[in-house]
Amino acid sequence: MQLTTWLRLVPGRSFRRAGHRTALVAAGLPLHLAVVPLWLWLLGVMAALVRAPIAVAVTPLPVLLTLMVTPLLTVGQRRRYRALVGKDLPRPAVPGPGRNWKSAVRRLTGRALWRQVCYHAVAGPLLAVLDLAVLAVWAAALVAASIYVWIWALPPQWRVTDLGYTTQAAYITAVGLALLFLGPRLTGALVRLETRAAEVLLGPSRTEKLARRVADLAESRAGVLDAADAERRRIERDLHDGAQQRLVALAVNLGLARSTLGDLPADARRVIDEAHREAKEAIAELNDLVRGLHPAVLEDRGLDAALSGVAARLPIPVRVAVDLPQRPSPTVEAVAYFVVSEALTNVVKHAQATRAEVTVERIGETLLVVVADDGAGGADLAVAGGGTGLAGLAKRVASVDGTFSCRSPAGGPTVITVELLCAP
Repeated sequence: MQLTTWLRLVPGRSFRRAGHRTALVAAGLPLHLAVVPLWLWLLGVMAALVRAPIAVAVTPLPVLLTLMVTPLLTVGQRRRYRALVGKDLPRPAVPGPGRNWKSAVRRLTGRALWRQVCYHAVAGPLLAVLDLAVLAVWAAALVAASIYVWIWALPPQWRVTDLGYTTQAAYITAVGLALLFLGPRLTGALVRLETRAAEVLLGPSRTEKLARRVADLAESRAGVLDAADAERRRIERDLHDGAQQRLVALAVNLGLARSTLGDLPADARRVIDEAHREAKEAIAELNDLVRGLHPAVLEDRGLDAALSGVAARLPIPVRVAVDLPQRPSPTVEAVAYFVVSEALTNVVKHAQATRAEVTVERIGETLLVVVADDGAGGADLAVAGGGTGLAGLAKRVASVDGTFSCRSPAGGPTVITVELLCAP
């Protein structure tokens, strides 16, 4: 039953689609021919130059009129596609608004305007020829397919005296039906050709499309990074306010039990002591995990306090100098913190350094982070892999369009430089 219904609806949809496409072709014909009189005028003026030098002053007029009507014709083409086939042609990038002569020069010399002129002045007349051909096919098809209607409209005496019309009318009707079958296909091919030409010449260029795509991807990636940073903060709050508090309460209860229950057997006291020690170790590990996700001090007090806290926990002296007139965006701030934290961890583990220095300053719209140590050196970003160490830092910096460099000659010192673009 559903298949029968679908088969019954398909012809109607096909005819409606063919009707919309034919209307699109018919509506485009006057728009495609609008610039032709101006070009004929220009050709006439140029031909008159040899006889009338005064025509030199008239020559720019057709060109100026063409430039003036081009935006209006472009608007008409966009409305034609939107109204008849529901398609919105993408708009090219246009110069910024302004009424001074510089803005006018930018608009006149822009590629978008001259691509539109090429569409209306060159492609338009060629498409108009195809429009006329397709409309002629439709007219011939309708007339030929309805030839019997036209014959029956003639006087009866003619049909009686000239009976040979029946065979000829049958042939004409067959041709008309064939043209009716061919008409939608020709119209569809022409509409696809016109749409492609309009998208190429009236829409943005390939360079503009790529630029828009890059901008969209950059905006999308920034949204993903912000969402990931917000999720890390949520997890940090949940761990700090939930699991960590429960572990602290458990450790306190175990400590009270160990100190107040003096008559416990030795085995039970040993079990309580072990549980109390495990609880404190779990709290310490959870603190490290929370700081690794997103330390609360970074959100509350900024990079200076957070990096000072990291330096205070290290076994070697670390000098921290932070000069930020205003805080960067949370995402950039988090990247800077984790880069410094991981770099200092690597210094302690691998560099055999006796001291380190961290400098953070803002230069214009760039956040400059420098981590230096007096260790053995020899760190090589090219051989780092697995997503950890220097390679992991470089990837984290690249996620916000930052630059990462590491200078570490054999024998030291090692200097890691990171530049992050701050949000305006």
